[in-house]
Amino acid sequence: MLTNTQLAALFADIAGREDILGENAFKIRAYRNVAEIIDNFPRPMRDVWQAGALDGVPGIGKEIAKKIDELMRTGKLDYFERLRAKVPDGVAALLDVPDLGPKRVKLIWETLGVTDLDALEAAAQAGKLRDLPKMGEKTEQRILAGIASLRRRATGRVRLGDALPVARAIVEALRDVPGVAKIDYAGSLRRGRETIGDIDIVVATTEPATVGAAFRALPLVAEVLGAGPTKSSIRTTDNLQVDLRAVDPRHWGATLQYFTGSQAHNIRVRAIAQQQGLSLNEYGVTPEGGELIPFDTEEGLYARLGLAWIPPELREDRGEIEAAALGANRLPKLVTAKALRGDLQMHTTWSDGEVDVMGMAQAALALGYEYILITDHSRSLGIANGLTPERLIAQRAEIDRVNRDLGGRFRVLQGVECEVLSDGALDLPDEALAACDLVQASVHTSLSQARERITARALRAIGNPNVHILGHPSGRQINAREPADYDWEALFVGAAKARVALEINANPERLDLNDTHARRAAELGCLLTISTDAHSPAMLANMAYGVLTARRAWVTPDRVVNTWPLKKVLDWARERRTQ
Repeated sequence: MLTNTQLAALFADIAGREDILGENAFKIRAYRNVAEIIDNFPRPMRDVWQAGALDGVPGIGKEIAKKIDELMRTGKLDYFERLRAKVPDGVAALLDVPDLGPKRVKLIWETLGVTDLDALEAAAQAGKLRDLPKMGEKTEQRILAGIASLRRRATGRVRLGDALPVARAIVEALRDVPGVAKIDYAGSLRRGRETIGDIDIVVATTEPATVGAAFRALPLVAEVLGAGPTKSSIRTTDNLQVDLRAVDPRHWGATLQYFTGSQAHNIRVRAIAQQQGLSLNEYGVTPEGGELIPFDTEEGLYARLGLAWIPPELREDRGEIEAAALGANRLPKLVTAKALRGDLQMHTTWSDGEVDVMGMAQAALALGYEYILITDHSRSLGIANGLTPERLIAQRAEIDRVNRDLGGRFRVLQGVECEVLSDGALDLPDEALAACDLVQASVHTSLSQARERITARALRAIGNPNVHILGHPSGRQINAREPADYDWEALFVGAAKARVALEINANPERLDLNDTHARRAAELGCLLTISTDAHSPAMLANMAYGVLTARRAWVTPDRVVNTWPLKKVLDWARERRTQ
């Protein structure tokens, strides 16, 4: 049966094809809304369908419920097949090209007979697009740039946020299988990379055949790709390849280290072993002319080579080996989720969030936080119900009421995610911003501006003394939208001087700042925040992805504003306004 991701993609595909055909806008919007509802739904839609409860899901009406029922029963949808006959798959795929909306896709398709990406690229390179109505040479060049961007993103790698829940589910499902002593995921997933190829699971066991059989029988298995005595490979219903490697518990540490480190990290570790007259493989080290020395912990293996244990997120050959050779105290004491006292970006029903202020406060309180910052959107972004100065005042009254109702156990701070306009001016007047506890400024539009212009735009925004945080600075969306082309050094120097924090946005679609930018920012003295940008209580759990990114960036707790106690956060906010 189809997963939520597959269902959501299909309904989004229907919306796209309908849009190309110029169908009713209300109908198109309904399909897009359904796609979003299903993609974010906390339970498998197949379970809801099997329980006969589709009509109880908000936003899913009778017609959509019928389509889901047909898909679940037959694996196909007749309505979609008829739509595919009208709009070929290659034409629908052109909607993924930046700067190419449905009207332009239809124009190019019907006028030039372009039916796939290669044909579009050839037409643009031949200068055939520029003479079409409302196109021109600049648009043609932007489309070529968009095609190049799309090809760069077509790597076959999936986002961390799509892979990690699958890996965790597999680990938990196998943990209690007879004979399992230890189990964990490895590879780039354990290192917290923003995109993942395959998932590697390592299990220490005395019964590899039993564990392998249990792995291949998991409900999420769509296809068994391989079944050996110590290694099995499967493809999941979400089209992820997962490899399971079973080893004797004596070799656990060496195997986990081997399959976790990046290639560059492992080459360096192997070279250190060779310098000591040792050969290193996934089972342990072997002295020249001697017998294999196994390691049941990673710490033991690293210690044998004269290195302190290196956190998985750092194993990229970016200086961690040199630091580990000098002792554990030379490696950074990385930020942890437990160190975070609050979350400094989230949205409520005051703009585009799913629940009210109290709902977000209660969810954050349940996670052990001491404070949160509500940052609903300002008015100009195009978000429905964006905040005006008058609505900010009304929201303050609600936040004050929530704080009274919580009886001092927790503090809700009022903020706003204020749009940075194309010239760097802010979307709200200074007096409205000054009334907020903290302000986050974010760039959402015109991300393709030239480097000098967009850098000046961001620097002007953080030069406003009411601004405390620059949100998701690059504006990228992983595997979907390219980042803005900032002069990052200039931006980091400006932020450090102004003591404006740069956000590591924990939404797995963003993870922005990325790890390399966040590390450089910290090196130049910038403050950082790690925030979820949550639009629902469930999205508060995304904090884990932001923490992984910060750890990959060698970030320590002192650099992260939301590890501070509330008084220190508010003192910083006041000091910023008096600079």
